[in-house]
Amino acid sequence: MRSYSLIAPAKINLYLEIIGDRSDGYHELAMILQSIDLADQIDIQAASTDTIRVHCNHPQVPTDSSNLAYRAAALMATKFADAFRNFGGIDITIKKRIPVAAGLAGGSTNAAAVLVGINLLWNLGLTFAELEELGATLGSDVPFCISGGTAIATGRGEQLSPLSSLDHIHIVLAKYRSLEVSTPWAYNTYRQEFGGTYIRDTANLADRANAVHSGEIVKAIVNKNTVEIAQKLHNDLEKVVLPAYPQVLHLRELFATQPGVLGTMMSGSGPSVFAIVESAEQAEIVKLKIREAIPDQDLELFVTRTITHGIKIAP
Repeated sequence: MRSYSLIAPAKINLYLEIIGDRSDGYHELAMILQSIDLADQIDIQAASTDTIRVHCNHPQVPTDSSNLAYRAAALMATKFADAFRNFGGIDITIKKRIPVAAGLAGGSTNAAAVLVGINLLWNLGLTFAELEELGATLGSDVPFCISGGTAIATGRGEQLSPLSSLDHIHIVLAKYRSLEVSTPWAYNTYRQEFGGTYIRDTANLADRANAVHSGEIVKAIVNKNTVEIAQKLHNDLEKVVLPAYPQVLHLRELFATQPGVLGTMMSGSGPSVFAIVESAEQAEIVKLKIREAIPDQDLELFVTRTITHGIKIAP
């Protein structure tokens, strides 16, 4: 049986600005997305049946058709019905390392890996651009997860403009296992509280989204200035999530007081919080200090770093 093992990296947001409402019901966003080396492994194997099966080592991850990886396989089976008939079903095994419901695109990167893996398994010859177009129908983060690295994302997050990739920026990441923040809740609450500030004109929406290209954080990324990047971190959703989730606020405040931390922020809609630090050694020290301050084993802590790629075949 032919099979592929793929590495599916998580992502963080270095910048998230909510600009206004779109006609499709989503928000118009301007974001900077960054891949990190905290990753899941996705094993994809041709099956002897004509079914799609998902297996996962994490009890919170569904293995039915609600799983985004399953939906990615089903999409490929529908789009490429002849290949599905010729090659048969798909067995997908997800080995989770990325925290679940963390605002780190764990489900999206799994789906991205399935698209890449089936493309290889069925010899479809699709380009990354073609895979990203398919991925956009599954979720806003899926296209970025395919190519990864560092990118400006506009629209609802699916329109990508690559930036100079950031490598080896050291990060400490924290997330309470039992804590989840609903993404729809976060965006809807932001709309309720700050909708009066939204840009309504469609042309102005696009202009404002494009303005991030000349933003200060983009200049810092182009110059690979880690200190400047850390100082320019921005996430509009913190305005609604931090007041409603004191544990997330406390994590962010705790990170900010640690020596060697250059900047800290919540990623996406949360509840993960990350800190950019000076070095790998300093990252380990910060992780230890956070664990000493919060000995609760419900809190997961990771030392990770930025990387320049998205989905890759496992070595």
